[in-house]
Amino acid sequence: MDIFKELGKYDYEQIVFMNDEETGLRAITCIHDTTLGPGLGGTRYWAYEKEEDAIKDALRLARGMTYKNAASGLPIGGAKTVILKDPNNDVNEEALFRAFGRFVEGLNGRYITAADVGTDTEKMDYIYQETNYVVGAGLKPGSSGNPSPSTAHGVYMGMKAAVKKAYGTDSLEERTIILEGFGKVGHVLAEKALAEGAKIYATDVFEGPREKAAALGCEVVQPDELFDVKADIYAPCALGGTINDASLEKMEAAGIKVIAGAANNQLEEPRHGDRVHEMGLVYAPDYIINSGGVIQVADEFNGGYDAERAKKSVENIYNQIEKVFDISERDGIPTYLAADKLAEERIQAVRKTKKVYVRDHKSILNR
Repeated sequence: MDIFKELGKYDYEQIVFMNDEETGLRAITCIHDTTLGPGLGGTRYWAYEKEEDAIKDALRLARGMTYKNAASGLPIGGAKTVILKDPNNDVNEEALFRAFGRFVEGLNGRYITAADVGTDTEKMDYIYQETNYVVGAGLKPGSSGNPSPSTAHGVYMGMKAAVKKAYGTDSLEERTIILEGFGKVGHVLAEKALAEGAKIYATDVFEGPREKAAALGCEVVQPDELFDVKADIYAPCALGGTINDASLEKMEAAGIKVIAGAANNQLEEPRHGDRVHEMGLVYAPDYIINSGGVIQVADEFNGGYDAERAKKSVENIYNQIEKVFDISERDGIPTYLAADKLAEERIQAVRKTKKVYVRDHKSILNR
């Protein structure tokens, strides 16, 4: 891999390789863009087949966080860390994550970390022993805790904005939703939609979540029967790539008009976003509608987490999704591209202010 060519492709600022032989730490932090503020993004702990795969993942995820944070209106940039997990070597995870925390401290606030795939509150607590540049740590005063409810609430608000675009009113009453994936986020989303009078057909690849869906009042269907029912809304809340050639054909037959869910990377390929646009479906781009979690943890920098304040910020997802629809109409482009444009326009506008000299630059870290 030509590292500098990759960095130049999407104007990455920095990539940091971390190594600590005593603890077994091998990590890569990628800082994509700090125009809006320090780069915030989770730490992924994963076993990669090749080191190059880990680098590519860090690059991809960091850039994704720049767009998510910018489009969500947050005063933070985008970054990400991947820690290479060795499945054949037992390590002391406290020592490993504390070593990583010292590297984060060494970046002096350019990067703020959080939980991601393979990490949790306990691991954030280890990191917190060495640095304050971490959010979502249970031991840290003013911590925000589990972000899943905020993610779900943001998806709920974004879904209402999309329903308003499709049907003229944002009410979910008597709307039928196909909900794929009944995990922590899907469960809370279902509770909110059912309370508003929606009907939900729910599925999950595991029996346990399907049983929970039935107990909540959803009608349960098997994964391979997902689009055999008529519905208004498709809410993908499991794995990515579920918007594809086969599913779009089934959605059309099922009468789906809105796609709004919590899953990451919902489009199997960019061309499927173009196809969604051609079909006249209203698509709420994933990295905006599912940004409630990062909005919650970012609130910790406002003098400590405040649930009501954070909830108000999460509810702004409704407005951000409407801005995406406005850009889509203005420029005649699919909403997945309009979301990118929303983020890029904000970054460019703020970047222009950088020409004004400020001796001690203020950021979210000074609050």
